[in-house]
Amino acid sequence: MLAVCAAFVAPLEWVLGARVLRRPRRLSATLAVVLVPFVAWDLIATAAGQWSFDRRQTVDVRLPGGMAIEEIAFFVVIPVAVLLTLEAVRTLRGRR
Repeated sequence: MLAVCAAFVAPLEWVLGARVLRRPRRLSATLAVVLVPFVAWDLIATAAGQWSFDRRQTVDVRLPGGMAIEEIAFFVVIPVAVLLTLEAVRTLRGRR
């Protein structure tokens, strides 16, 4: 599902000129705001036994702390998709 989401919004960078991927400092800052608290939250909840990742529904790649790689992918793909969409809308509105 994450791959489908990424595939649908990725063309916005080149077709509509969203310029998200061409501004790495801004993108990194945005991802840090998402990744730091939510990865920490997941690690704490996993260590406390309040949260887990079903091995039947994830690939068998775990990061330190037992976090599924899909969890990190979610925290990267979705914010990038949101940024691409936002910048594409801004670009379209500016063209009118």
